[in-house]
Amino acid sequence: MDTTQLFSLKGRTALITGGSRGIGRMIAEGFLAQGARVYISARKAAACDQTAKELSAFGHCVSLPADVSTVEGAQKLVEAYAKHEGSLDILVNNAGAAWGAPYAEFPESGWDKVVDLNLKTPFFLTQALTPMLKKAATDHLAKVINIASIDGISVNPQETYSYAASKAGLIQLTRRMALRLAQERIVVTAIAPGAFASDMNKDARDHGDEVKGRIPAGRIGVPEDMAGAAIYLASRAGDYVMGSTLVVDGGVTHAR
Repeated sequence: MDTTQLFSLKGRTALITGGSRGIGRMIAEGFLAQGARVYISARKAAACDQTAKELSAFGHCVSLPADVSTVEGAQKLVEAYAKHEGSLDILVNNAGAAWGAPYAEFPESGWDKVVDLNLKTPFFLTQALTPMLKKAATDHLAKVINIASIDGISVNPQETYSYAASKAGLIQLTRRMALRLAQERIVVTAIAPGAFASDMNKDARDHGDEVKGRIPAGRIGVPEDMAGAAIYLASRAGDYVMGSTLVVDGGVTHAR
């Protein structure tokens, strides 16, 4: 058994939504280190361009700014990507939003914004990119990785109703899509992150010492933790993992 190339992404192409910061950026840097050509997308063009410029120090990284919160916006991203590549090996559906408000005051806008981006977008973006994923799935499998959350598995004390529902839905959608796309040689999986310092998780970013006290591992997640999980699923090493959600949370799901 030759394991030297199990985790290699050399020659593969990857598109990561929400790739300008946080978990998306962690994954992008990891993929670049493993030899992939990486395309990152984010709604804010300046931030997306700057991140791609910084990550280009590690390999081929291109900025494709887009607002994927609508089906039309997702299609524009597909068109932009198609100007660079004829196929796609790895899609990471990472773009997401959160909203917190008391139950009696929770607004419809806070529901629609979060559910559209966290649940609808991964489905329709994957649907639109399926032809390009199929083109890549020749001598190896193409991969789709949905970024869910431990809040879709266990309940946190915050009143983030639409976020929790959307992430639980994404975990089930991952299973359903995996069964359908397996016949196309496309493997669909998900990652459920716990506490990682990011703009989406300000508690972990700004109050890390307090947060780590509630984590069995005794620390918040670092970029290598997220990159390692994503590389595993994206590479040959993760080919037999299908429809599953990999929990990367330092044990929080079991403890809370």
